[in-house]
Amino acid sequence: MSQPGLRDLKREATSRALANAALELAIERGMDGFIVDEVAQRAGFSRRTFANHFACKEEAVAHAAILINTELQPEAEQLLDDIQDNASLLELLQQLMQMQLTAELFGRMRLVLRLSKTHPTLEPYILSAFRHLQTSAFQFLRQVAPERYPEAYVHMLIGAVYGAVFPVLEGSLPVRLREAADEEDSDAAPVPFEQYLETVFSYLRHGF
Repeated sequence: MSQPGLRDLKREATSRALANAALELAIERGMDGFIVDEVAQRAGFSRRTFANHFACKEEAVAHAAILINTELQPEAEQLLDDIQDNASLLELLQQLMQMQLTAELFGRMRLVLRLSKTHPTLEPYILSAFRHLQTSAFQFLRQVAPERYPEAYVHMLIGAVYGAVFPVLEGSLPVRLREAADEEDSDAAPVPFEQYLETVFSYLRHGF
């Protein structure tokens, strides 16, 4: 994987600060309780800088949900180094998802999804953020095995797996996140996330 340049790192850090500030304000006041100027001020930037990164406060809040994923490059590179030549695409995707879908990321995405229940304009930006996770997985798998599998197969595989994960994020399925301190998870979700993920991949290996 290519290393990002200093300019890219600076831009990413600015986006991160703005997104975190937007999420903090959304938690404190609700989506209707703050404006873009307050996001920029809390993050220590100008409104113009905010506009260079996000179209609106909803996009910034949704972006905050996937920030943890942007920190995975060293782990993904290590996974690349450790890959066995005979590893299947399913095995690689399962390992990647176990790294990518951490309890912290799940917690943030669930929080943003809850906010969208009272602020529907968040929904398209949440879907875009979730799509970002899928795109990251696709790019990783194509880098790992560019010739071994047809591109259409990779798209279908990622679509099936992430489609199975989304109901967990929105709370439709009773799945307990690892290391989750959420009371909602501990009482109402008897199935650990790892077990649910293994079930998903078992179906993909052996059929439904």
